[in-house]
Amino acid sequence: MNAHSNRALPQTILPGQPITALAPMQDVTTLPFMSVVSDIGSPDYFFTEYFRVHIQSRLEKHILEAITENGTGRPVFAQMIGEDLEHLKRTTLDLLQYEVAGIDLNMGCPAPTVYKKGCGGGLLRDPQKIDKVLGTLRDTIPGLFTVKMRIGFEDTKNFEQILKLINKHEVDLLSLHGRTVKEMYRSQVRYEHIKLAAETVKCPLLANGDVSSASHAFEILDYTGAAGVMIGRHAIRNPWIFRQIREMAMTGKTQPIKLTEVFQYVRNLYNTLAKPWTPEKAHVNKMKKFLNFIGQGVDPEGRFLYEARRAQNKLDLFAICERYMLSSPLEFFADEPYKGLFARPNCE
Repeated sequence: MNAHSNRALPQTILPGQPITALAPMQDVTTLPFMSVVSDIGSPDYFFTEYFRVHIQSRLEKHILEAITENGTGRPVFAQMIGEDLEHLKRTTLDLLQYEVAGIDLNMGCPAPTVYKKGCGGGLLRDPQKIDKVLGTLRDTIPGLFTVKMRIGFEDTKNFEQILKLINKHEVDLLSLHGRTVKEMYRSQVRYEHIKLAAETVKCPLLANGDVSSASHAFEILDYTGAAGVMIGRHAIRNPWIFRQIREMAMTGKTQPIKLTEVFQYVRNLYNTLAKPWTPEKAHVNKMKKFLNFIGQGVDPEGRFLYEARRAQNKLDLFAICERYMLSSPLEFFADEPYKGLFARPNCE
């Protein structure tokens, strides 16, 4: 239950169940990807890629489409990234002209090009600046104001102080990735810090970081006491995960995913993400970014990943997919990534 009754969070698909959200990921959580995920089984909440905020910034049209043309029927939160108070306020007021569920501030992006400018995860080095940013945004946003952050920059020395600022400025929802900025995606997620945050903040908290399956989601929820989960890279690999979490909440088990269903997902992704002006080879290369994650659950030896990464055209790509997904002796997609198979991370 939201601490601020006049700013209640949107209802979940199944009332009373844990909140699920698709994490914002640059160049991934576009309107076409949201549509593909929605066809399989929507999360409760979507978050846009971040709108960059600086002196010359304007709302990026392709990100805005995820709000204005979204046909999923689910709430969409608009995420911003920046540190300039005046321009954050300006961008917020611009975004509030649209049908957004809320405004989300990115305080976690680990990309060096971002944090070196004092934005994203770079803000975590400066609690005084965070105090000003949160205060400015809270004063500007009459509705839902949410934050996505990590547990610190290179250590967690500011963590509890920042949680107090989350409370001070009446943030309505906190999504917390249980690693520092410098840890990127390499280390183990520190769920004990997510637990501490869930016990400290007054608003609902979404646990983020290595939520790899429905069963693992409930282990995280049970341990941390979080209100829900935000899932990024593992939703690229397994977009059924949001539906599976609802299944597990209702029945205690999930339906296994067949490799034939994975083939349909890849085909839908290819067709939905395609742009008429994009050369075929460039589009195939874009697909490899997604297959890099999907391939973690196709075969335990990683042969699919090896071959898919070397496909040169559409014909090659789908011949490989057919061989491993339609003609494979393996019938089911792995619930968890196969051990030893790794994907290059996106900014989440």
